[in-house]
Amino acid sequence: MERFRAWLPAAIYLVVWLLLSALAAGGFFLTSERTVEVASHEARVQPSFSGQVVVRTGAVLPDVRTDSGGPVGVEIELGKTDARSVEQLTSRYAAIGSNPDAQIAKVRHAVEDMAIDAVTRGLAFGLIPLLVWVLLGERRRKEIVDALPTRNGVVGLVVVALVVIGLTTPWRGLGGPGRNDQPEHWVALRTFVGPDVELPDELQDFEVLADTTTHETQRLVRSAIDSYKEGREFYAHAAETASELELREPEDGETVVLLLSDRHDNVGMDQVARAIAERAGATAVFDTGDDTSTGEKWEAFSLDSLDDAFDDGYDGWAVAGNHDHGRFVRSYLSDLGWHYFDDGDVLDGPGDTRLMGADDPRSSGLGSWQDETGLTFDEVRTRLADAACAADDDGDRIDTLLVHDVNLGREALDRGCVDLVVGGHTHTQYGPALVEGPEGERGYTYTVGTAGGASYAIALGVKLRRPAGYALITYRDGEPVGIQTITVQTTGRFDVAPFEELTY
Repeated sequence: MERFRAWLPAAIYLVVWLLLSALAAGGFFLTSERTVEVASHEARVQPSFSGQVVVRTGAVLPDVRTDSGGPVGVEIELGKTDARSVEQLTSRYAAIGSNPDAQIAKVRHAVEDMAIDAVTRGLAFGLIPLLVWVLLGERRRKEIVDALPTRNGVVGLVVVALVVIGLTTPWRGLGGPGRNDQPEHWVALRTFVGPDVELPDELQDFEVLADTTTHETQRLVRSAIDSYKEGREFYAHAAETASELELREPEDGETVVLLLSDRHDNVGMDQVARAIAERAGATAVFDTGDDTSTGEKWEAFSLDSLDDAFDDGYDGWAVAGNHDHGRFVRSYLSDLGWHYFDDGDVLDGPGDTRLMGADDPRSSGLGSWQDETGLTFDEVRTRLADAACAADDDGDRIDTLLVHDVNLGREALDRGCVDLVVGGHTHTQYGPALVEGPEGERGYTYTVGTAGGASYAIALGVKLRRPAGYALITYRDGEPVGIQTITVQTTGRFDVAPFEELTY
């Protein structure tokens, strides 16, 4: 009993601390918000305890909601986007929806980050009253308690409460995105689109806000659902087929790397790429650029999807293509853990290989070419060859040179300084082609097709615009010893080329 009495005050303090912390954390959590790139929008994400995921789409398309699967909900207010029309926007939603896991993971991570932040702040805040209570001492606490019923005591208590609220409340979040004083009328998506639309199973529990429904809005939503269903089925079937392909299996001591390029935002094909990599026993990915069409922040969804497809068990090396404008793509994927190259750097690669790479010095929008400020294509080609040959002279021969356009590495091959140059850019597969150096050195050049099935710089859609291409590079004892090409036709048929050996 004596021991119980000795521990009782500490237990009371602990219970009070946890109670105060829980209340504070709940308040912090509900008034938190984050701004993230979601579905090609700048989106404001705010958590709730509604158990609903609510997407506020704006003034034209209806808001959408569904169960979150738990007590925690989230409200997502979609902000600005570069889409030039509502039709383009709904088509983009449908294409992104064909492979939504990366976007879901991004929102989940934002909510988890807010929850951790709220709990941390709540635990710290819960200590403040207890510390003040202890530091005041018994005599001063009695004086304060005795003064509470007086007018000065009440005024002091109110002032303290206002100061605490003012210092701890993030007022920017109190309004909440999309909230208003009027009741909202939600209807099942099945009712909204009508009985003649075949609704996919995963959309059966969705609801839309019907307050601003028009015939045009219904037409757009119906069209988006048809596109979503078509894309979902096409890419899922392609991934299933890829998982059963007859591919060369690596032998003992061999390492397989998946080579891809020119995805151009087609996130639907990322599950296909992953299925090919798993089937072939690949453990790494080479990405030779043009993951986007313009290199803008709104295309972060494409980079998230690529990373999500290979986030467990795969290392990734990459270079930026001519359509990956500026520094955004490189910076974003680097932050996600992908390895990029600086001038003349030699990196350790998969299977004890030595890698070198360079971003494409050119930049283009959706057609015209221009040189970026800085080095020209020819200057980069010569500098890259100089660096590769210097490494070779130092006994650090480059096994694989990653570039967006293999022409950027051709001088290094012609001078006999590298074993293999890989790239994309042309959207058409070529090689492996042997190139002999001045003293009989043997090297190869290989161009992979467009992983996104892109026509020009456009690939985002519910189906392939042209055949999509991938390659599997096999390494043994640190050298590339063979390449196998996989082509996905626009019909979904796979063509697997024989394994081509590389000899030196």
